[in-house]
Amino acid sequence: MALSAGISAPLMANTKSAIKNNRKTIARTLHNRSRKTRIKTLAKKVAALAADGSDKEALKAAAIDYVSAMDKAAKTNLVHNNKASRAKASVAKYIAG
Repeated sequence: MALSAGISAPLMANTKSAIKNNRKTIARTLHNRSRKTRIKTLAKKVAALAADGSDKEALKAAAIDYVSAMDKAAKTNLVHNNKASRAKASVAKYIAG
């Protein structure tokens, strides 16, 4: 079984269902990795705009995108609910002050 993007999975599957589960794991891992990377990129964008402090409208737009992505990630258990809440609270502090 060829693995893509450096994902390792058990290769000694003995049954059809185990082989299918390996395929599903690889697909889910790739999907989750891209979503987590997007969240990290959005967080860096918000932090950079907050540090700059000149463009409040861009900061607000980036914050909305980041909070939305965190809510969706928490809804699907990609990140823990408390982590999403902490992130949203810190973004609110950036916007407020």
